[in-house]
Amino acid sequence: MPSIHSNSDPRRGKSAFTLVEMLVVIAIMSILMTAGSIGLSGMGGKGVSSGVATTESLFDEARTTAVGRNVRACVLVAKNLTNNAADDLKRILVAYEEVDANGLPKSTPDQAPNWVLSSRGAVLPDQVFFSQEFSKKNHGTGSEAVPEITDVKIKDVKDNFKGTYFIYEFNDQGICRTPGASFIIGSGARNISKSATEQPPRVTSAAKRDFGGFVIWRNGRTSLFRSTEQMGTSVKSLNSGSKF
Repeated sequence: MPSIHSNSDPRRGKSAFTLVEMLVVIAIMSILMTAGSIGLSGMGGKGVSSGVATTESLFDEARTTAVGRNVRACVLVAKNLTNNAADDLKRILVAYEEVDANGLPKSTPDQAPNWVLSSRGAVLPDQVFFSQEFSKKNHGTGSEAVPEITDVKIKDVKDNFKGTYFIYEFNDQGICRTPGASFIIGSGARNISKSATEQPPRVTSAAKRDFGGFVIWRNGRTSLFRSTEQMGTSVKSLNSGSKF
């Protein structure tokens, strides 16, 4: 009986890319990567958006600390740091009022407490600064600046953290003591070798009107600004070189 020989080769059933197909795939990938890079380069406000999100979490941390410890707590924004001018209007800390050995506040409710830092906080992204010009004690009236304290009221503060701070305070129930206060940051540039008082941040042409922030309500919650109009007409009309 004649034998039957199979001419089938298992390798023949496998398909492979041809050189042309591979070149087409590479070309498509190159086009997509180029389009993606163009899109990303045109995206504005990434630093500001990141800074707002980080700061919102710190405000939430302060409010939670106040309620959890049953003491006053606060968010501190560096105005002028004596030994670290590079962090002016960028360094943000969370603190709570000093307590005794029993965990009770050392100050009465009508006294300004000494503060104890609860963490190292955070620093705003590169080229993003707190706006002392547009952040107000009451955003509705827009007249009074955010209150300030000095490091004299901060216990065991490190040298790099000594200086003057803007303060957003919560009582022992997490209620904001300056309801309606605003926190606004913007993208710009400044000479970080000098204090923010000497060299305040200024808007650059590329970062014109690149601002963000929120309002802190009485219950300690925050509401984001959705447009520069909500921050004020002064923000909307900023030009390159304007300080904020």
